[in-house]
Amino acid sequence: MLTVDFERLDIRPGYRILDIGCGSGRHTAAAVAFPGITAIGVDRSPPEVRQACQRLLYHQGLGLCRGRWQTLAADIGALPFRDACFDLVICAEVLEHTPEDRAAVAEIARVLKPGMNLVISVPRCYPEALCWALSRDYRCAKGGHLRIYRSGALRRLLAKAGLALWGRHWAHSLHTPYWWLKCLVGPNRAGAAAVNCYHRLLVWDLMQKPRLLRLLEWLLNPVLGKSLVFYLKKRPPCP
Repeated sequence: MLTVDFERLDIRPGYRILDIGCGSGRHTAAAVAFPGITAIGVDRSPPEVRQACQRLLYHQGLGLCRGRWQTLAADIGALPFRDACFDLVICAEVLEHTPEDRAAVAEIARVLKPGMNLVISVPRCYPEALCWALSRDYRCAKGGHLRIYRSGALRRLLAKAGLALWGRHWAHSLHTPYWWLKCLVGPNRAGAAAVNCYHRLLVWDLMQKPRLLRLLEWLLNPVLGKSLVFYLKKRPPCP
């Protein structure tokens, strides 16, 4: 389940791509499918890093990795890389978990080359706000979401770090009702029939990609999309 639209990005051989908060490695694996690139997935959780490594090894065994890759444990607030060393940075569904989001954005901008692209996604404001309203357990979950971003506020935060917005879209509209339903019955409740049925539908959609559901999600994304996705470029330094 990809949040980033890689077709919007002009990825070329020789690029170094950083996936911050890579989790199980979904975007790292998609990036390493491009020939001649180096993709690095980082996450603060060692178990997530191991899971990403396993996914990438699986993709490699299938012959799907056309570039080089690496995974390591690192925190977004102190990335172990030199200044301006990446041609593309991806940060999907991470900032809402980060206590010091301004410092994190500054660190992202530091490692990105001037004139190159950054993709950031966060939960969209109103679907997330309804989840918070429906469930205190969701709102207060350990390691969960610390804040809700409005589009304009996020854009201003990124602009202060020298990152200029050039594109946006919304993603995962079919997942929004699932999370509303899950919050309504209790996010930690197992065995809720409606939630389990909806989950099976999402898994089937993910694996089979039926055209009707793909079209439906595309049509609903501007209205119900759960994720807001920003495409930005790092401004060159002033002469």
